[in-house]
Amino acid sequence: MSAALKVVRPGLFDTLQDLGRVGFMALGMPTAGAMDRIALRLANALCGNVANTAGLEIGVMGPDLLVEADSVRIALVGPLSASLIEAEGASPKPIESNRSHLLKRGQILKVGMVEGSSTAYLAVAGGFALPAFMNSLSTYARAGVGGLDGRKLAEGDLLPLAWPQAPPGEDRKLDQPFDYGAGPIRIVWGPQDDYFSEAGRRTFVESDYRVSKEADRMGIRFEGPIIEHEKGADIISDGIGPGAIQVPGAGLPIVLLADRQTVGGYPKIATVASVDLPRLGRLLPGQVVRFQPVSVEEAEALRRDQEAQIERAIGRFQAARPPGGIDLGRLYEENLIDGVVFHAPSA
Repeated sequence: MSAALKVVRPGLFDTLQDLGRVGFMALGMPTAGAMDRIALRLANALCGNVANTAGLEIGVMGPDLLVEADSVRIALVGPLSASLIEAEGASPKPIESNRSHLLKRGQILKVGMVEGSSTAYLAVAGGFALPAFMNSLSTYARAGVGGLDGRKLAEGDLLPLAWPQAPPGEDRKLDQPFDYGAGPIRIVWGPQDDYFSEAGRRTFVESDYRVSKEADRMGIRFEGPIIEHEKGADIISDGIGPGAIQVPGAGLPIVLLADRQTVGGYPKIATVASVDLPRLGRLLPGQVVRFQPVSVEEAEALRRDQEAQIERAIGRFQAARPPGGIDLGRLYEENLIDGVVFHAPSA
């Protein structure tokens, strides 16, 4: 019998994503991949997976998934609500995010709304048994490639599991939600900041910009003060890296994200420092940001610090008791015997 998770009810926009399809932009293929690589990496670590294992990126609202396997260990990371139906006819029981859970055959995982972020992630121990496209399982829905038939999940889909049952071991949890930082989004000027007037560059870094309703995996259009061009709003098309900030003729910035096109003909005033790309991947329409320039050296140092922060978060994983269960470790630490607390004699 094959092992799988069956989609009983699809979410709003759930796709399989790993850390991206790297090395094919010269062929016109975007990288795709997780909008919030930090949350995906943490979910994979909670399941014992390598960092680049594909997981389910949950956009705004998640799916209901029926376990068709002897057992499976899953991890949820992000600010979302979830519950578990343990048997047919039973009422859903809330389960926590930012930890792993051992699920059994016939149980239904109900993933609800993502609160305060546009994305959250679900990983499974061992990953999904699906063929890679250009060395990646990341879904690029605009071209219909990767993931599950190159599209978001639909009712009745089967997500085949690489492992027929969960490996032995205990569930784990984050000791606290990951701190993404606050304050302005850090940017590095260029490569075409000379296409903008000095006043336009000041406007860009001294103004608040609001996330418009035109925000998705391809990029975010911002609303706010107009950025003044000096050399026009068109260039010979060139390559577009992650976080590139284009400013078309209308004078409003567009930050390009995971599903961005590989080339573009608008000048790019700046590029988001990689340390803050996961923050952009979590933004919701209506949220306000400000941009702050940093040097390349500062951006690299910030990224190294973030990597160390991720490793510390993984190193501080704690044992997680079953929902409603007893934390035996803490109980035994109290030295309780028939209701008597034993105190060792002082020296």
